[in-house]
Amino acid sequence: MKDVLRVAMAVPALKVADVAFNEAEILQNTIKAKQKGATVAVFPELSLTGYTCQDLFLSDILRERCEEALASLASAIPQDILAVVGAPLRINGQLYSCAVMLAQGRILGAVPKSFLPDYGEQNQRRWFSSGADLATTLHNIGCFTFPVGTDLLFHAADGTVLGAELGEDLSAPIAPGTLAALAGAEVLVNLSASSALVGKQDKCRCTVSERAAQLKAAYIYVGAGSGESAADAVFSGQSVAAVCGDVAYESPRGVQQQYLAVADLDLGKARFDRLYDRTFGEAAARYATEYESIAVDLALTSSDGALLTPSRLPFIPENREAREARSVEIFDMQSAALARRLSLVGGKAVIGISGGLDSTLALLVAHRAMQRLGLPATNITAVTMPCFGTTDETLQNALELMETLGVTTRTVPIKAAVLQHFEDIGHDPKDFSVTYENAQARERTQVLMDIANQVGGIVVGTGDLSEMALGWCTYNGDHMSMYGVNCDVPKTLVRWVIEALAENGSFPASAAVLKRILDTPISPELLPPDAVGKIAQKTEDIVGPYALHDFFLYWSVRYQYRPTKVFELARLAFADAFDGATIKKWLTVFWRRFFTQQFKRNCVPDGVKIGSVALSPRGDWRMPSDASVAEWLREIDEIEI
Repeated sequence: MKDVLRVAMAVPALKVADVAFNEAEILQNTIKAKQKGATVAVFPELSLTGYTCQDLFLSDILRERCEEALASLASAIPQDILAVVGAPLRINGQLYSCAVMLAQGRILGAVPKSFLPDYGEQNQRRWFSSGADLATTLHNIGCFTFPVGTDLLFHAADGTVLGAELGEDLSAPIAPGTLAALAGAEVLVNLSASSALVGKQDKCRCTVSERAAQLKAAYIYVGAGSGESAADAVFSGQSVAAVCGDVAYESPRGVQQQYLAVADLDLGKARFDRLYDRTFGEAAARYATEYESIAVDLALTSSDGALLTPSRLPFIPENREAREARSVEIFDMQSAALARRLSLVGGKAVIGISGGLDSTLALLVAHRAMQRLGLPATNITAVTMPCFGTTDETLQNALELMETLGVTTRTVPIKAAVLQHFEDIGHDPKDFSVTYENAQARERTQVLMDIANQVGGIVVGTGDLSEMALGWCTYNGDHMSMYGVNCDVPKTLVRWVIEALAENGSFPASAAVLKRILDTPISPELLPPDAVGKIAQKTEDIVGPYALHDFFLYWSVRYQYRPTKVFELARLAFADAFDGATIKKWLTVFWRRFFTQQFKRNCVPDGVKIGSVALSPRGDWRMPSDASVAEWLREIDEIEI
């Protein structure tokens, strides 16, 4: 899969100061990492000797054995993998804790540690010097000559750029990894041996995640395990890998002695964010320093991506507690934005209520907005407009919702008006074409706009982000309002916001009807119901499953991934739900509609932005209405099922 790096985080079995034993373990783990498809294997700090050798670091025996082991490892590791090993190196009479890069029978280079902890149980300055004070120099081990310095970047044949730092470097306000990232490193490895403390694993996870987000990079942290000496501390063996703030792998909780973990990291996220976010580029232009480039003659991003675990619902946290908190936060943002708009235009709102998810959320938002303003719920005029496709179930749900919320209720049947319109334009009422459907949508919008004039209010739009992406709305019908509160909320998320509000007691009198609305099929209700009065026109039967479309929307807009990669991610996420042919079918529909319906998005009303994926033409998504979708469809056609 394009831009995917498979990395191995190796915490090998360890014997403190037994270099031969540790060398064998490192080699064995590198071979296993290669067998698992990894192109980079990262080991802990000073993994060749053990981190806790203390005064033994000053022994010539240990130093000489380390040099012999590094030369041996360089010759022995598999050809198509880069191993990053922790080892002490003696340079110009000083000792440095280094990340040593080994690949293709060579020692490529070594990056020394810059910040040495000298507090608590840590006393590294007793043995090591700071790499920040070392000018980049060439070092010899046997037949190998390689550079050692903090200003080294490793450039792979596929363009991937890797930088390194060690342990305490991660905690520095201006860290070596930050400078490396500004100089071009997309992948940062940290060889660590931080001792375990209560609560430290959570802190480390957060720090790695934040660094990956701030630097728009992949960050791989590997810590020493409990095989280290336990004389004064214990080492947890914690590993964390994150990309742009998203944790792709974290070792199991607790103290680990040894393991080999493999994860796929999607560098496409980092590459897009660096391209899109000019702040990072400007910072690099201002503060980047010159680094020496070391060529690595192998492709690092060659993984098939099988270990990626994309969420089926990328807009929605998988953890229940986080999901409920996200839903409440979104609702709060929506209601605050609408309250601000209403405070400027007289404090009255008009909303069309169908008994479906979108209009339900919009009504709840308006109700909370009135509470924020200290205005009565009766300032909301909620209008039902039954016509050909309205079912008793949805109508009763709409009426009960309005009653329990205490809003002003109006029912305006539009069937007669639409039939008159059909007669005026010469349309057969038995012709259930797009004219049949859109005439109803435009009549409903006209009713709402005119009632807004009557009461001195504004029409609050109900359409959501998914509908806008697909253009699943009637131009100058439900496409239009005076303020859109759901415009940045995808369909899959609308459901969860309503569910959270139904369960957390925000609207106790409406809880029962909200739960019934959540069970109602998604439908525009523009075609007549079936023989038993149930909804016959189900949106997802026509445009496809919203779970798929929201998945496509997230990856296609947030990171602008090409169709082939979105397809591959979807196959991973929906492996037990949709086959490849189904995914390809609806991906084609998504891209065709996304391009052809841009003209609707280019003239949408104001609406509140709540997330990183938005389609407002005024700030988030700018695209000509007549752009061609041909290249995207050609790529989809070439996808093999």
